[in-house]
Amino acid sequence: MEPRPDSSRTRRSSDIDVVFPVLHGTFGEDGTMQGLFELADLPYVGANVLASSLSMDKDAMKRVCRDYGLPIVEFKVVSREEVETDAVMCEFPFPMFVKPANLGSSVGISKAHNCVELKAALKTAAEYDRKVIIERGIEGREFECAVLGNEDPAAAVPCEIHPSREFYDYEDKYLLNQARIDLPANLPPDEIAEMRRLAVACYTAVGCEGMARVDFLREQATGKLYINEINTIPGFTSISMYPKMWEYTGIPYAELIDRLIELALERHAQKKATRFAR
Repeated sequence: MEPRPDSSRTRRSSDIDVVFPVLHGTFGEDGTMQGLFELADLPYVGANVLASSLSMDKDAMKRVCRDYGLPIVEFKVVSREEVETDAVMCEFPFPMFVKPANLGSSVGISKAHNCVELKAALKTAAEYDRKVIIERGIEGREFECAVLGNEDPAAAVPCEIHPSREFYDYEDKYLLNQARIDLPANLPPDEIAEMRRLAVACYTAVGCEGMARVDFLREQATGKLYINEINTIPGFTSISMYPKMWEYTGIPYAELIDRLIELALERHAQKKATRFAR
């Protein structure tokens, strides 16, 4: 028999004050880890199980935003089976964006300029998920807006991303270090205010708590803003814009961390006040 572990060195959940997850993508941002925290009865920073899984699934997120009357880019969903049979027909003009429905960091995303590229893009996306998103391509500008809060969330001053490549892909985000950032975003005050309003509306629609980053597209031809996606665990690295946007808006990094922990504890206290049927 294996020796029993030294009880003095065994970590118990009661020893943990709060969990601050910084895990991106599958099994970190999709509700699975959040479900573990719920089962362990641990307070944790960020979105709950439903909001995490809903925000991770671009198809579900877009449908919820559309039901709330929020602006999203026209899209179509196809299955892996449809991709494999070459049966996909799409009514959007080129270029189109093709994405796995459930993933992050621009992994598996392609911009298709013709039928040959579309076919390849669909197969690439289908390697990462059973559900594939096809979106009408937007020629315009890319923005990000940070949101913070539980019951009464607020949005920070947004920033603009200037990719060094055709779009803000994985290499541009993490490897090349050539993308340029404007903080604050170079937009008129009324457009800044509208972006912040839409960010909070998207955050509320999917049921987020704690924190999230909402990404936008601004169409060059029309000037219209579109919600692109919402990220429930935005980056906190030296190049991440979530803490930088809040610092510009008036909440420095250390204070932001304290506030996120406070929000997690507030939500956990509310859960403790809830009666569960037995």
